[in-house]
Amino acid sequence: MSIHIQAKKGDIAEHVLLPGDPLRAKWIAQTFLKDAKCYNKVRGMYGYTGTYNGKPVSVQGTGMGIPSALIYCHELINDYGVKNLIRVGSTGSYQKDIKLRDIVIAMAASSTSGINNSRFINADFSPTANFELFFKAATYAKKNNINIKAGNVLSSDEFYEDDFNSYKKWADFGVLCVEMETAGLYTIAAKHNVNALAILTVSDSLVTGETTTAKDRETSFNTMIEIALNCV
Repeated sequence: MSIHIQAKKGDIAEHVLLPGDPLRAKWIAQTFLKDAKCYNKVRGMYGYTGTYNGKPVSVQGTGMGIPSALIYCHELINDYGVKNLIRVGSTGSYQKDIKLRDIVIAMAASSTSGINNSRFINADFSPTANFELFFKAATYAKKNNINIKAGNVLSSDEFYEDDFNSYKKWADFGVLCVEMETAGLYTIAAKHNVNALAILTVSDSLVTGETTTAKDRETSFNTMIEIALNCV
């Protein structure tokens, strides 16, 4: 029996979108899915299942950070048979040419998390996206004239760092942006041989200091949702 997701078998689709914010999960379900029904309210972490273009799709909030996200990913994969997990989240830009509301698709995820240190002693595991999902997302974006950036992102364990300028070294090595979940998602997907992808919208820039509002992040990042739904 799943502890944090209390849905019945069959209530959750094989394709799941994963926003960190549970209110974004609710907004996605109400805005994009047909006949969406709520299957989870435990700890206020909403989960919904409906259809998109006739295909069953679920959306599940995961909370912030790798530990929280992995709880939900583990239960979705092991207790509900989910096969395709697509993170739809916000991110902070590390590069001058990546602006507010730009779309970033994570091909790989560097991390400050110690999640894999105990698994790979004196070695580095490189969590990467599933190629088929990545290809579908990139192809859809190209066909619909949606400009995307793709590359390495950073999954950080800290939102408020002691040294604000520490991002510059990551930027120098071509890391596009920072968020808090993708490395964990790609790792657990690899472990269980399922598919994962992270599609991110730039909510703020560490380069310029620009930012969007909390309401914007909750309800207005339509383009990444559109891309994600057309990967299923």
